[in-house]
Amino acid sequence: MCGIWAAFGIEGETLNCVCNSFNKISHRGPDAIRIEYDDRVKNGFLGFHRLAIVDTLCGMQPMRLYEYPNIFLLCNGELYNYKHLKEQYNFNYVTKCDIEIIIHLYKNVGYKNVTKALDGVFAFCLTDMEEKTILIGRDPYGVRPLFRLLSKDGQLAVCSESKGLMNLIDQVTDEWTLKPFPPGHYEKYQILPDGKVKLVETVNYYKPGDKPSFIPRVPWPELVPSKVSENIRKLLSAAVEKRLMADRRIGCLLSGGLDSSLVAALLVKFAKEYNLPYKIQSFAIGMGDSPDIQAAREVADYIGTDHHEVIFTSGDVANVLDEVIYTLETFDITTIRASIGMYILARYIKRNTSTTVIFSGEGADEVAQGYIYFRDAPNAHDAHEESLRLLQDIYLYDGLRADRTTSAHSLELRVPFLDLQFTHYYLSLDPESRQPQNGVEKHLLRSAFDDSKLLPNNILWRHKEAFSDGVASIKKSLFEIIQDIVEERVSNDNFESAPIKYPHCTPKTKEAFYYRQVFEKYYPNQGESFTPYFWMPRWVKNISDPSARFIKHYAAEKK
Repeated sequence: MCGIWAAFGIEGETLNCVCNSFNKISHRGPDAIRIEYDDRVKNGFLGFHRLAIVDTLCGMQPMRLYEYPNIFLLCNGELYNYKHLKEQYNFNYVTKCDIEIIIHLYKNVGYKNVTKALDGVFAFCLTDMEEKTILIGRDPYGVRPLFRLLSKDGQLAVCSESKGLMNLIDQVTDEWTLKPFPPGHYEKYQILPDGKVKLVETVNYYKPGDKPSFIPRVPWPELVPSKVSENIRKLLSAAVEKRLMADRRIGCLLSGGLDSSLVAALLVKFAKEYNLPYKIQSFAIGMGDSPDIQAAREVADYIGTDHHEVIFTSGDVANVLDEVIYTLETFDITTIRASIGMYILARYIKRNTSTTVIFSGEGADEVAQGYIYFRDAPNAHDAHEESLRLLQDIYLYDGLRADRTTSAHSLELRVPFLDLQFTHYYLSLDPESRQPQNGVEKHLLRSAFDDSKLLPNNILWRHKEAFSDGVASIKKSLFEIIQDIVEERVSNDNFESAPIKYPHCTPKTKEAFYYRQVFEKYYPNQGESFTPYFWMPRWVKNISDPSARFIKHYAAEKK
């Protein structure tokens, strides 16, 4: 996890603007910084904040190689198949860094084939000073963030987070847009003599569920069609194993739910097989003895982690609420609620441990139909399409939450459930088999590990919690605590102005209104670009709050 920043053709008070903007993302890379200017491109700047994970001694960026001195690479990513690609093409490797492979691919197999060859997560900006071109790419599910500021007359800037671009807006001389760079896309630009750019090509190289183009870690012929459970276990295990690539200490978030528990158990298993020189640390958070705290404690005891519990209060929620909204760059209700605990937990990890790489269970609900509302899907086809939609937009919601809350505290998040080979295989299975069965979400995933003894049976089949209930209690959910806090901060008169102030995604509650106010303070007029719609459950009638607690199937009280 690092922070990348680049600007081309931005005029005005450039130096001050560059420094102020570039430093807004310093949290993403506390180990080293560099910003470069090459006079072959007028008003062109490349900046990097490094969190050293692989090859901690070398690998500083912008990366340049003696063999290709005109190529400058900025990349925030982890590329799990770089060694295989290096051997496949017999590339002359210089560092031990995974991202070096992008330069070799660009020069030897062509820009059109770079992103498709990569098994991993990434956001990169490659500048070819000789050809005067720029190549920008982002991973298929947008696990690594990227924003793009582009004006009508060709001023371009990219950054890992939008907060690193807001100061540049005043320097843009023509009509502009600031948006997240779309996942699964790459773009090529031509650099013009005045330093501005011309968009040459935009390509959507991957859509959720597509079969990846690279040679996978598990050869496809090894997946026997009749052995679905075995295949699921094999692919999820491989997704965890390949993500052990790190020179820093690895740990995991652990809520005690199915997703994080499976990942944690597999992580511990492989850590022992690889003889990692430390015990895996697991981290749980809750208010008092919440359901998540209790379940995570049981899992940690079972799999044998060095377990840490973080207890937070309503006062902690009040203190961090505005910070969380600034960090997230969204006003989405569900995303903010679910981020509070994760933000506080990540802060604890940073302050109290040496763990830097964090495994988590994000993506499982989207891939495996884990949300409670999937029980109301009209049919298997519609449920499958909903999974694809959720994955297409995960970078705006759960993916965004996972990245921002951890990167705010200089941690690198890894999400095995969004592995490309795993997601392709799982989504290719019979749609009816992937639906909830007998009132149990993710039934197929649970069944695949039923006889593995990887987890206690009651954890493997634990019912789905709303996040607000999992970290709090059935007496007073986290979102109710937040609403009490917001009630003191928003007057009735201010709330009545919501339809006039915010015609896009008009807040219907004081809570939503408060979130929007704070968002607009830091990211004025970016609401439609950053948050196109509120995350809400589908196929559920007569509810206006996104909490799962309001869905008729919810069973949090059944302890």
